[in-house]
Amino acid sequence: MSMFGLIVSGRPVQTEFQRIFETQFVTTIADADNINHIVLFLTGSIPFPEGLAGQVYFSWPNPLAPPNWQLLGSISNSKPSVIFKVSNIKRLDEMGDYSNMMFGQTHIVHNAQIGISIEPIANIQDIPSSESTELQVTFAQKMLKNFMDYVLSFSITQANMVPDPTSTYVPLSTVQNWYTNFERRLMHHPNFWKS
Repeated sequence: MSMFGLIVSGRPVQTEFQRIFETQFVTTIADADNINHIVLFLTGSIPFPEGLAGQVYFSWPNPLAPPNWQLLGSISNSKPSVIFKVSNIKRLDEMGDYSNMMFGQTHIVHNAQIGISIEPIANIQDIPSSESTELQVTFAQKMLKNFMDYVLSFSITQANMVPDPTSTYVPLSTVQNWYTNFERRLMHHPNFWKS
């Protein structure tokens, strides 16, 4: 009997969580491209041991990098079910390479993963309200897109450049790397820019 259950709208309840380590469990959400929310719950068959709870993580795959686990929140005996919005996490990940949006890309089906780490309640991290986090992420996303559109509007090929010893040039790839890194950091820690 499984301790955890997962619901994705329009699909059967999923209770197959693979134990990775003594206190870590993972399940895969197949064809996760069109999901917006997930519901995670305790099945009631096995409660958390006294003083423990589960930290919940989401991994949206990146074919160019190892799994990238993003903290969603927590689940516990006192909070036995939670709903998480994952559409913004997916959307920012899909925008990670701006050049793919410019030149088109074929549709790729992705599998996502949910990870649960059982930890002492004292170690469970509080997550800012989803509305506050979503607003910050949306603002940063729109600001970054506006910045990239602005920078791209000035792009010219090297053949069309007129030498000007008083001007400084920055390769567009440098701006692209900054953009990608900023978005990645934003997804891991929406408030990182405050420090």
